[in-house]
Amino acid sequence: MKNTLLSRALVTTVATGSAVLLAAGLASAHVTVVAPGAAQGGYSVLTFRVPTESDTASTTKVTVALPELKSARTEPLPGWTSVVDKDPTTLVAKSVTWTADPGVGVAPGQFQQFVLSAGPLPTEETVEFKATQTYSDGTVVNWDQEALADGSEPDKPAPSLTLAAASGDGHGSDSTATATEVHTDNTDNTARWLGGVGLVLGALGAALGLGALVRSKRA
Repeated sequence: MKNTLLSRALVTTVATGSAVLLAAGLASAHVTVVAPGAAQGGYSVLTFRVPTESDTASTTKVTVALPELKSARTEPLPGWTSVVDKDPTTLVAKSVTWTADPGVGVAPGQFQQFVLSAGPLPTEETVEFKATQTYSDGTVVNWDQEALADGSEPDKPAPSLTLAAASGDGHGSDSTATATEVHTDNTDNTARWLGGVGLVLGALGAALGLGALVRSKRA
């Protein structure tokens, strides 16, 4: 009886694990965006992960729509050219496009990360970045579908990002990093100062001890 129960438990565990891995595999095949610590109204570094789903063609161009950001700066990526499209009147960034140089691309079975420093982010809980993926054989895939009414994920979901509540300083997670750096610098300076004082006192003590030794010998 115990062996039967153990066997059933193992089968259930394996089945559950397989389902989780399958779901993770499907999700990883989507174009996604991540930005740890991103907050509403703040600046952050957005990383767009683009996998190649085709078995025969490479990804050669990626375009991401932006929610009219005042600042959008791309990180240099060898073999790729990036262009930020701005509104000629307001100069807000509307989209960004990465294009592979001739002979370069994201091959089948691979993925590429495209990094963008941007802000201020919208004052919304969730923001979407609809994307267009172009392959070397001319195929174009639009990642622009919203979540279905029943809460399930569509076939080509738009990359979305959940933003933390605004911190009130307008800098999002960047201000936290700056505060940490300042605190670290102050701590280091204090430690150096105390260390210097200790060295001086140590040298003074050694000198006094040597003087006392010399006087004792003379006596």
